[in-house]
Amino acid sequence: MLRRTFMAAVVAGTALVSTPIYAQDGGKMDIVDTAVNAGSFGTLVAAVQAAGLVDTLKSEGPFTVFAPTDEAFAKLPAGTVDDLLKPENKDKLTAILTYHVVPGKVMSGDLSDGMMATTVQGSQVTIKTDPAVMVDGANVTQADIEASNGVIHVIDAVIMPKM
Repeated sequence: MLRRTFMAAVVAGTALVSTPIYAQDGGKMDIVDTAVNAGSFGTLVAAVQAAGLVDTLKSEGPFTVFAPTDEAFAKLPAGTVDDLLKPENKDKLTAILTYHVVPGKVMSGDLSDGMMATTVQGSQVTIKTDPAVMVDGANVTQADIEASNGVIHVIDAVIMPKM
């Protein structure tokens, strides 16, 4: 029942994503390559590179990544992304990015309403499944994009840890 509810919510939410994103080669690409090939995560990939997290997200994992789209980053106040990408803000950028990553492979069927998940950053995110699937207030617009070292769930906002 939970999985059906989640999938129905995700299917309804996919209208927000102009093109479905699938891992090519049956999930044989890692999380970074899957994000690069999707074409809608340019800002996220640039941020991962600036934070020096590429090798980590290409490692064995597994990882669950709540991946904000370029449109999600565009919702941030003007200049925020440019400021975060500066070398002197690497620690803050790393904290934000690792807040989007949960150790292990958490598929949509593993989620429950009110679930708390500890992120790589160390804080917890709150998962809601009713009435829609959300993580810390960001809508999950596409779920269960499998990669060789984990899974990506697309979200429509950048979530921020309390700093």
